[in-house]
Amino acid sequence: MDKISSEQRHKNMAAIHSKNTKPEMVVRKWLWAHGFRYRLNSPRLPGHPDLVLRKYCTCVFVNGCFWHGHLVNERVTDTQLTIESSECCKIPSTNRAFWVKKIMRNRERDKQTQQRLAQMGWHCITVWECQLTPKRREQTLRSLAFTLNSIFIEDHTVPPALRKQAKEQCDVAAEE
Repeated sequence: MDKISSEQRHKNMAAIHSKNTKPEMVVRKWLWAHGFRYRLNSPRLPGHPDLVLRKYCTCVFVNGCFWHGHLVNERVTDTQLTIESSECCKIPSTNRAFWVKKIMRNRERDKQTQQRLAQMGWHCITVWECQLTPKRREQTLRSLAFTLNSIFIEDHTVPPALRKQAKEQCDVAAEE
């Protein structure tokens, strides 16, 4: 049972915003300090990615484990979908059907957004909130930098004619 009233819980949940979250700020500050330049929440791209690194043709999504259902177990029994909490995503027992439906909608939307970005030639990286705990943060951010550099090298070892074609596809939704 919830320890606070439903009105207070509603206020708490409504106060959570999607931009400038603590995990996002951690990633942004680290990337900036290490020489990576980016744009924030590009309205020209599907899903408005948290960070857009145009030089790397990469979008970074910094997701909260609860809101995006990180590591939840999905099971389909007969005609009903059930989802079980994971270590980093605890689904509330109060109004559980609403939260399961909401989290599943968010996961489906994330998948469709990343597919659309991939079709446009963008790479997508998701950083989870639980990967940014103090003891895992440095490893996660170094891994992110390694991935970005690998993408850059891979994209720039393509022959110039193909690179121009890929760049044109990449520039479709990016700002000048």
